[in-house]
Amino acid sequence: MRASVIQISVDEGESVESRRRRVASMVRDQAGADLVVLPELWTTGAFAYEEFGREAEPLEGSTYEAMAKAASDAGVWLHAGSIPERDPDGPLYNTSLVFSPSGDLAAAYRKIHRFGFDKGEAVLMGAGRELVTVRLPGTTLGVATCYDLRFPELFRGLVDAGAETLVVSAGWPERRRAHWTLLARARAVENQSFVLACATAGTHAGVPQSGHSVVVDPWGEVLAEAGAGEEILTVEFDPGKVATTREQFPALKDRVLGLQPPRRP
Repeated sequence: MRASVIQISVDEGESVESRRRRVASMVRDQAGADLVVLPELWTTGAFAYEEFGREAEPLEGSTYEAMAKAASDAGVWLHAGSIPERDPDGPLYNTSLVFSPSGDLAAAYRKIHRFGFDKGEAVLMGAGRELVTVRLPGTTLGVATCYDLRFPELFRGLVDAGAETLVVSAGWPERRRAHWTLLARARAVENQSFVLACATAGTHAGVPQSGHSVVVDPWGEVLAEAGAGEEILTVEFDPGKVATTREQFPALKDRVLGLQPPRRP
């Protein structure tokens, strides 16, 4: 499988519409890839809280339309990162979109763990409730977003649902970049899965972004890592390595906790 991880620079001064056109062009340039991955909230910036309400879109809004067409034009599976979604019957959501090579929506994932504690995303957006996996030829994707990376139980749930390749889109701050790389490798090792972690670059809302998108194999080996600026990682990997790894080192079969409700005394 060939994957392109597009680390977008989300700098202040570029309009959402301009960035949308630019990113659509970048996706179309990845024709020949099997899977293309974009970062979290690349239209607005993950820390540009004041933009969430102004730039929120219905699920099938402008970004949906642009990314569906880009996926179809390139003939790729596209994890289009996430958008601030405006639900007409509820709050805003941080929603990831996955498109098939025909441009059809294959899945939408509303971020479960909202960052900010008592401010920002945590109070401006609603929380998703459902884990999302997507079946591709050769592998099953498990979809997660940014702060989700700190919650290993979410990834266990994705693995139990059949995930073999874990895709994490993020707008991760540079000041905690060491955590980004550490957690991406940890999620790969403990779940014996590939991890494709795509972050933003640049600075927005005064917050420097980590960059350093990374692709990790089921043994925790880094197959590719971006630098701090805008960059496209193109990586070829064998999805069959997941089954081989789980067979050679069957740690997942030794799980005890979390498999069933605790028994009452």
